[in-house]
Amino acid sequence: MSNSIVLFGSPGSGKGTQAKLLKGCLQVPHISTGDMLRERIAEGTELGQRVAAKMHAGGLVLDEVVNGMVASRLAERDAADGFILDGYPRTTPQARFLSYWLDQRGIREVVIHLAVDYNSIIARLTGRRQCPRCGTLYNIVSRPPKREGVCDLDGEKLVIRDDDREEVIRERLSAYDRQTRPVLDYYRTAGRRLLEVDASSDPPEKVFDKICQAIDVHDCAQDAR
Repeated sequence: MSNSIVLFGSPGSGKGTQAKLLKGCLQVPHISTGDMLRERIAEGTELGQRVAAKMHAGGLVLDEVVNGMVASRLAERDAADGFILDGYPRTTPQARFLSYWLDQRGIREVVIHLAVDYNSIIARLTGRRQCPRCGTLYNIVSRPPKREGVCDLDGEKLVIRDDDREEVIRERLSAYDRQTRPVLDYYRTAGRRLLEVDASSDPPEKVFDKICQAIDVHDCAQDAR
């Protein structure tokens, strides 16, 4: 079993949800490049403004920017015993950079590909709502809040993220096809450990069950039920 996991999949495949479940199981940090980029935007720097323009248009941020952020984060002390990468790598150059960085440190990662049908993704993401205060995600169809439009945890009014608008989702999926699907080909031919998990229709707990069986951590799957 490896505690160094790369969660791979298209936008809306459930990487963030599975990363949180795995974090509770493996006790290693969940490292989301999306969260890191949104933090840069919130800081209001020139870099943040450039990142915002890319993300709001559904495009991908430059490789060198994301590579630098990820390398710095993985070098922090809490990632010494493993990590869960969510949303990275998204391009083949990023995948090569990560493989080189890990190989230099003797780290063997497991890549978990969450495969989801695109029509399911569009329906899933356009129904997604988020609490702007605590970040909790809901879905108006599959996981609605107890009170419509309000966070269960802190009563904050839920919002639609800019990158969850349908036109942006379609562009994100188009960018995924152009730039990110080749990453799977890279992992398949580079001798890295790649596991395929069908995440199209099962609830998150069932998908987590499949992941735990694949990486041989059955106790976590039992605890998540």
